Amino acid sequence: MKHPIGIYPGTFDPLTNGHLDIIKRSSEIFDSVLVAIAHSTSKNPRFSIQERLEMAQLATKDFENVSCIAFGGLLADLAKTHSAKFLIRGLRVVSDFEYELQMGYTNSSLNPELDTIYFMPTLQHAFISSSIVRNILEHNGTISHLIPESVFHYIKERAQCM
Repeated sequence: MKHPIGIYPGTFDPLTNGHLDIIKRSSEIFDSVLVAIAHSTSKNPRFSIQERLEMAQLATKDFENVSCIAFGGLLADLAKTHSAKFLIRGLRVVSDFEYELQMGYTNSSLNPELDTIYFMPTLQHAFISSSIVRNILEHNGTISHLIPESVFHYIKERAQCM
């Protein structure tokens, strides 16, 4: 039995192959997956909210049950707005678990009907993070194997790498 909607929140700065793997796996569990791209000015994103939204839309265009939105404010409120009962998060390393556990409890305290599902990345994507991709970009390194092809072309077309 599938569940109606799951929200996969993040800054996605940029969206990586690891993110796309979690989106794909989530789309097999939920009737609808909402990729919620946070404004997150505290993280000082490299790409604008509009660019991150466009990259996510390009990367997920082949998934019929996945949609992408930009949001600000509390994630627990976004979940209420969309009648979502589940958040989707990825866990790569132990430090992710500590942070995600704290955020899961916080969101649950703000919205008691909200639960969080955690995905471990597949082995081939376990080391990929947006911050690693941004770091490689800063030094004009090759990122094409770390991000979806559509995201790579988007970045390249905007002369932000290579």
